[in-house]
Amino acid sequence: MGFLRNSTTAERREWLLFILLVGPNLVLFSIFTYWPLVYNGYLSFVRWDMLSPVKIWVGLDNYTFLFSSANFGTILLNTLVFTFASVALICALGLLIALLLNQPLRGRDAARGIIFSPVMLSGAAIGIVWIYIFDPRYGLLDIFISAIGLESPNWLLDTHWAMSAVIIVHVWKNVGYAVVIFLAGLQAIPRELYEAATVDGATAWARFRHITIPGLSPVLFFLILTTILAGFQSFDIIKVMTNGGPVDATTTLIYFLYQEGFVGFNAGRAGVAAVVLFVAMLVFTIVQMRYSEESVHYA
Repeated sequence: MGFLRNSTTAERREWLLFILLVGPNLVLFSIFTYWPLVYNGYLSFVRWDMLSPVKIWVGLDNYTFLFSSANFGTILLNTLVFTFASVALICALGLLIALLLNQPLRGRDAARGIIFSPVMLSGAAIGIVWIYIFDPRYGLLDIFISAIGLESPNWLLDTHWAMSAVIIVHVWKNVGYAVVIFLAGLQAIPRELYEAATVDGATAWARFRHITIPGLSPVLFFLILTTILAGFQSFDIIKVMTNGGPVDATTTLIYFLYQEGFVGFNAGRAGVAAVVLFVAMLVFTIVQMRYSEESVHYA
């Protein structure tokens, strides 16, 4: 009986310690994450201008209005194009640069710092600088394009080029993050594997395909997941450079949410946009997690 009593007391102490350590985090998560999520879901079913004390329950009217509107499909397509084009370019360029900087080159450490530095800068500040770079008359990019005999497009005012411009800036800002992560993954792959493959006569491409890519699969999974989530939530560059234009050419879900909620003062439609954005991010996260079970090699 004494042993059982001591065991029960020890378990109670462990649970008490667990609650004391985890409890504050759960309270903060509930206040700043879970409650806003639930409250946003409620707002998507009401009509409210964020000033009136009265919220009018409208049910699914906000959802019906947005999903039947002519430009909402364009906004969803813009979101997917911006996100997945950015993810593909960030991961591809990040891997190429990381492979280069993983070689014993002179000035390698300085190059790593320079490439990573845009990650630390404000997206709004970067957007302002790139507005001048993209200027079709006086911009730095126009100098290089004119040097090869071509005419610079009106990047930010042409519906065919505006999305490409914001993607370029988003990739330039975030590729350094991918480079650092890929470098860490490359340096974690045992050198003995490459030496053994070389002795067996494997070509550089065979070593890359059968050693580097499988060895980087956990890193690649992490990067794809985080860059997809970051792409869905990218706002500052679009706001500063294009304001979602021209003619909704760069309006994404997160920017549409801002327009409806903080410009149009329509909390219900903004709530619907937030719900759609949350569901999209959740679905892609779940799919990526399921896919990683088969394709990611941790050993």
